[in-house]
Amino acid sequence: MTDLTDPRPPLPEWITDVYEILSTHSSNATAGQGGKSIPREHALEALRDSEQVDLEVGDATHALSRLIDRGYLYEVNDELRITEPEN
Repeated sequence: MTDLTDPRPPLPEWITDVYEILSTHSSNATAGQGGKSIPREHALEALRDSEQVDLEVGDATHALSRLIDRGYLYEVNDELRITEPEN
């Protein structure tokens, strides 16, 4: 996921794998908000059930925090919104 045109700071591969999983499991946000979103609890469940990564709950929570801190996700009322770089 290292893309030199992506303005967001790079992250370790296992955390970018988490981002990809969440992007796959997210749905379109409610009307008028655009983008993709996933409830936090659903995100943790998707990560726990994923065969792509083997994470404990603490690791999944840490990955979500890092993704939020770096601008890959943002949280509104326990819902995670997926950000995508501008092309």
